[in-house]
Amino acid sequence: MIKLTSPNSDEPEPSSLSELAKSIDACRRCDLWKNATQGVPGEGAAHARIMLIGEQPGDQEDLTGRPFVGPAGKLLDKALAEAGVDRKEVYVTNAVKHFSWFPRGKRRMHKTPTQQEVASCLDWLRQELKLVNPSIIVCLGATAAKALLGPAVRVTVDRGRWLESDLAEHVMVTVHPSSVLRVPREDFDDAYAALVRDFKLIARVR
Repeated sequence: MIKLTSPNSDEPEPSSLSELAKSIDACRRCDLWKNATQGVPGEGAAHARIMLIGEQPGDQEDLTGRPFVGPAGKLLDKALAEAGVDRKEVYVTNAVKHFSWFPRGKRRMHKTPTQQEVASCLDWLRQELKLVNPSIIVCLGATAAKALLGPAVRVTVDRGRWLESDLAEHVMVTVHPSSVLRVPREDFDDAYAALVRDFKLIARVR
């Protein structure tokens, strides 16, 4: 479970999101950087009301250096708009800042980051939370949920309701948009509608 208190470190904390982005790109705390194009920081307003936290950058995010620009990001934007959530109020980021992948032919396939890799990135996420200071945090998927809220939280059990946490006034977990893209075609409409329902809870908070 992440804490906003500063860890023991000789490194000065970045004072802005732009400084933090440079530190993330230069991070060598685990080995993921070796096969990644670049570090991928979060993106959005400096003091966004809502922070959405996913697992890690994907192939397109790694190449562009921006989070949620691939197929899952497009689905996320569509679901937020349908739920009535203003995208300008949202800061999007990931628990892990470098792309974890394995080759399959010419394609780079998503590889779930290890606990050690997630732990290595927790300080970057802590600093993002501190700088943005959102009033609403939504964990997209199990990796982000466990990193922020601990192993007792289960997306399948706890999704779509507000959870008690010191991290923000309102904290929720739901599925990652990429999981909606992976369901069988006949189940897609129901899975997408469930994600929109979860996001509508955000739209109601004022």
